[in-house]
Amino acid sequence: MKRASARWVKLGLIQTACVANPGANLKKTLTLAEHAVRRGAQIICTQELFRSRYFCQSEDFGHFKLAETIPGPSTDAFSKLAKKHQVVVIVSLFERRSAGIYHNTAAIIDADGSLLGLYRKMHIPDDPLYFEKFYFTPGDTGFKAWPTHYGKIGVLICWDQWYPEAARLTALQGAQILFYPTAIGWHPREKKQLGQRQHDSWEIVQRSHAIANGCYVAVVNRIGHEVLDGVKGNGIEFWGQSFVAGTSGEILGKALANREEILIVPVDLAKVDDTRTHWPFLRDRRIDAYGGLTQRLID
Repeated sequence: MKRASARWVKLGLIQTACVANPGANLKKTLTLAEHAVRRGAQIICTQELFRSRYFCQSEDFGHFKLAETIPGPSTDAFSKLAKKHQVVVIVSLFERRSAGIYHNTAAIIDADGSLLGLYRKMHIPDDPLYFEKFYFTPGDTGFKAWPTHYGKIGVLICWDQWYPEAARLTALQGAQILFYPTAIGWHPREKKQLGQRQHDSWEIVQRSHAIANGCYVAVVNRIGHEVLDGVKGNGIEFWGQSFVAGTSGEILGKALANREEILIVPVDLAKVDDTRTHWPFLRDRRIDAYGGLTQRLID
């Protein structure tokens, strides 16, 4: 398959609510991906861990049964869809790599159905109701960019979005678009006091990645209020609001907080070169002075 030369590319972000049945979630997401194709999407991205409800609200060994191999049933299904419609797909999965080794992983599938590669989540949180360190081994893939049929893309996952180092190292490999599959929301008891501030911080930091790196940023979050059986408290209210930011950080498209949506946003990849030329942050970096970034603290 020849690489596309058109500078305009349509992104399709699938924002949904999840149920307890992984098979039902897979079927729905495949159906919504088909709808995205009919609306012109050429690069489609799922939300983080779309096959299940967000199980990291507790430390439960039973949840390891939700993991699957890569390649596996989900990548097989999306590879068929990608090949059929000649679209690129980013699939966020709970990966069973081997006995005792599990990752929070994104599979990147090109428009010919081939598995281009994997990104394994590098930054693993451990907060109330976000007990990810119990489940996920930190990623060992490093930060990557892939030359897909519709442009060069990088993929990072949720907690990675708070780290400018991750965005920068991915952009330095030529990524024109940074995708962030995400599952983030409010603790209901904190929403009134802190909710707007928390959401604004999340959006602003990712828009700043677009500005600092002169690239597009596409973020796809889930919706719904998930309260898991056996977990104390009021669960997590996911705030949705998936969005695409332009190369100057401007919002190009944004989904609602409480509705399932397929967010379709066209982007002009020529803007990446234009922005990086006129705002030459990458040119003016002082790479001779950044050694301290590899230290935990500088005394």
